[in-house]
Amino acid sequence: MRALLIDDERLARGELRRLLTDVKSIEVVGEAANADEAREQLNKLKPDLLFLDVQMPGETGLEFLETLEPPVPLVIFTTAYDEFAVKAFELNALDYLLKPVDPARLEAALERLHPRAPSGVMPAERPEVLSPDDKVFVREGDNCWFVEVKCIRLLESEGNYTRVHFDDAQPQLFRSLNAMESRLDPKSFFRANRRQMINLQWIAKIEPWFSGGLLVELKGGAKVELSRRQAQAFRERMSL
Repeated sequence: MRALLIDDERLARGELRRLLTDVKSIEVVGEAANADEAREQLNKLKPDLLFLDVQMPGETGLEFLETLEPPVPLVIFTTAYDEFAVKAFELNALDYLLKPVDPARLEAALERLHPRAPSGVMPAERPEVLSPDDKVFVREGDNCWFVEVKCIRLLESEGNYTRVHFDDAQPQLFRSLNAMESRLDPKSFFRANRRQMINLQWIAKIEPWFSGGLLVELKGGAKVELSRRQAQAFRERMSL
């Protein structure tokens, strides 16, 4: 897994790089001292994982993360302040490490990357992708459903949870949208923005939107905005 270290403190980057030296599953491919440098490195290096400082001069780590278009790398925040933890998890951060980073705490965070694998070991394969005709078991509290994947029209991120829309139900599941995306067929589902994923078969109407974006209306009435970047990706994918 390719990692990018983003922190305005050179010594903090150096210490984190040292801690990651013995982790065979992580390759540190670059460093950045601020949000502008991070964007350049992100576009150039295409990392899988960001170690992101919260408090940086100019644009904070939280602000930087909110501007990124999907697909967004996994994120582990590193900071000297614990008051930003709730906001970090609302942005689907994998973990939140306080400085100075404790080696044992770092190891625990990295284990969350591959929950079924021992520390430092990559999983053998990705989760099986579900086809539109597959059925999935969905449970929220005392309510249970057995739903065909093709009936799911919209998924919305709510922090570490995802709200799944199908029929007249909208259960909230304790799985991130990124985790859900890894199980869904990209031929059927499209990541519209950071917080929403749509089933292409449920699109009823599309119209131009602000700044080169698109506004997609789904059967049933839900409306989803595509940014200019995602709108371009949508056009390239769906055009003849």
